[in-house]
Amino acid sequence: MATLKLLGLCGSLRSASTNRLLMREAARRFGPSDFVEADLRVPLYDGDLENDSGIPEAVQTLSDQIAEADAVIVATPEYNKGISGVLKNALDWVSRTSGAPWAGKPVALMSATAGRAGGERTQNMARLCLTPFRPHIVPGPEVLVGATFQQWDEDGRLTNEINAKALDELMQILRRTAEANQAG
Repeated sequence: MATLKLLGLCGSLRSASTNRLLMREAARRFGPSDFVEADLRVPLYDGDLENDSGIPEAVQTLSDQIAEADAVIVATPEYNKGISGVLKNALDWVSRTSGAPWAGKPVALMSATAGRAGGERTQNMARLCLTPFRPHIVPGPEVLVGATFQQWDEDGRLTNEINAKALDELMQILRRTAEANQAG
């Protein structure tokens, strides 16, 4: 079996984002793969820009990465009770590309937030925003890392055992789903 291609989307642009730490920790726990972090620094969606210049190169690259991945990790902060503008903008742009890069794609959602709930609302909203694209969103377990700034060691590893166990299980399910899809 070929090495799985794993793509990570982080809904925060900050290099020190704990959602970026969570995405990378998930990739480690996923196991052997060709892991790529997507760049969500794309222009704001603008129909005039699309009409005048077409799909921006950065957006097409993102769409191609999604299409080529065997599985996708989406780690998103909760901003004002919903997903970040960065993630929503990327989803909106990718929806304008040809083909259906998300269709049937195994996707694992996770979130890390400063609040104690860990991002339940952002995950619900992310599911709603992804649904029209028909990915295979792994139903759980939910990985909701609350009080996120207290959950990491100096090496960027998740220290909370309950969250680590849920993340391990989620990554095992994502891996099995991707392997089953790859096998045909």
